[in-house]
Amino acid sequence: MKICFVGLDNYPVLARARAAGYIGGESVQQTLLARGFAELGWDVATVVKDHGQPDGEVIDGIRVLTAFRPGGGVPGLRFVHPRMTGILGALRRADADVYYQSCAGVATGYTAWHAQRTGGRFVFRVAHDTDCRPGEELIPYARDRAIYRWGLRRANLISAQSERQVADLQVHYGLESMIFPMLVQLPEPAELEQPRDIDVLWVNNLRDFKRPERMLELARRVPSVNFTMIGGPCADHEALFERVRAGAESLPNLDFLGFVPYHEVNPYYARAKLFVNTSDSEGFPNSFLQAWVRETPVISFFDPDGLIAQAGLGAVPANLDEMIACVADLLGDTGRLASLGAAARRYALGTHAPTAVAAAHAHAFEALRGDV
Repeated sequence: MKICFVGLDNYPVLARARAAGYIGGESVQQTLLARGFAELGWDVATVVKDHGQPDGEVIDGIRVLTAFRPGGGVPGLRFVHPRMTGILGALRRADADVYYQSCAGVATGYTAWHAQRTGGRFVFRVAHDTDCRPGEELIPYARDRAIYRWGLRRANLISAQSERQVADLQVHYGLESMIFPMLVQLPEPAELEQPRDIDVLWVNNLRDFKRPERMLELARRVPSVNFTMIGGPCADHEALFERVRAGAESLPNLDFLGFVPYHEVNPYYARAKLFVNTSDSEGFPNSFLQAWVRETPVISFFDPDGLIAQAGLGAVPANLDEMIACVADLLGDTGRLASLGAAARRYALGTHAPTAVAAAHAHAFEALRGDV
């Protein structure tokens, strides 16, 4: 079978590009899953933005199809050309049996329309809890939200990350979905031999709902602990990035690194004693898996389906004061820290290993052949 992954921001991850830019968790997940399907013998393509690479380039057995150049086109008209025409043109060249798209947006509608028109099957992957709740989508324009919802309702299969997402899709849309585990890239042995010289690590794109300013406050209130913060600017959030960078300069115990490419960021998780997430909302953060597989416990306000608390993979504080207490308690108890780290690695390897997860997806997608 032929599968096409529609992930416009996938190229920096797939090509291991150093250029700064947005790399979200879904870019990582799609790339890992695409590689898994290629290893299973599927014909795999992915639709990405045009960064100057040749159309049809093959990387890791994946055919890379270019849609449009970032920033290209005339303002006010680029919605149609080159964006819509570019995506639809790339989908035609893919000529796939299954089209897999994630992240709520206009690409959801375009992909659903193309699959419906050509007899293909459309799989939508929920990337964030807000994808499942009308009016809360991370989509700025009403037009784009309408196109997304049209596409969502026409998915042959909806892949969810958590029971909460399954419930929200049923309540708000009357749609069924299936939970598929996320994939985690296994660390190189050399990574695990590094000294744990970072007390607390924070990795995220700097967007408002990620609440990066909480990390500054955490570092300010615990001056005896060293913190490392990694994250690049996002479109329409550049001012937030500059505020955080300026605020970090006044904190001697906080090392703000800005954007670091995915293929270079993993060793930081292995060097960290703790990983902290300060977001108000998430889906299932890729960063959790990157930390857990490297025996790094997670402290987070957000806990997908109560997993962190139930499986003993870190701590779930209710507020910043509790987060400060959790950091201090765990850093002061090396035995407890090691126990949580070992449990985290066992969980990641047992549930999110790439080969098993890709095979589970393949089995479900093959069943779509009989879906009418």
